[in-house]
Amino acid sequence: MAKYRKLSRTSDQRRALLKNQVTALLYNGKIVTTEAKAKEVQKIAEGIIALAVKEKDNFETVTVKAKVARKDKDGKRVKEEQNGKKVTVYDTVDKEIKKDMPSRLHARRQMLKTLVPVTAVPTDAAGKKKNTVSVDMVAKIFDEIAPKYATRNGGYTRIVKIGQRKGDGAMEVLLELV
Repeated sequence: MAKYRKLSRTSDQRRALLKNQVTALLYNGKIVTTEAKAKEVQKIAEGIIALAVKEKDNFETVTVKAKVARKDKDGKRVKEEQNGKKVTVYDTVDKEIKKDMPSRLHARRQMLKTLVPVTAVPTDAAGKKKNTVSVDMVAKIFDEIAPKYATRNGGYTRIVKIGQRKGDGAMEVLLELV
């Protein structure tokens, strides 16, 4: 017996489909898809969430010194003249960063193998490339999703049957985070 569903696709198409659907589920909180696809996506998503719950507190906070360009009131860099050249002025600032422990770093890399990059478009800039923001999905999983499920032992997703699709009669379901 096979350990996974082939979903009538070649291996590279199937891997891409599952990566996209898992990312969409974790980003939006729910997706509508067929029952077979939902069961496969559910396996992968539950594994990622379980990994995040296990490693959510496995980091240390470190203070580092960083050089940041000084900016004027318009947000442009301040330049000073030195030896006949215009040079940007930098200030030294203390920053607190999260430093992952080795097991959390490994978990982060495991998640990145499964997730695809997400670009968020603000509603006021819909249809434009300007002001788009790249979303760090792994950070979202560790910071938002994992604390929500910290006390739960599995069962992070739910499948709700919607009905048959009009075109081909396939059973459609709503896969959502509980």
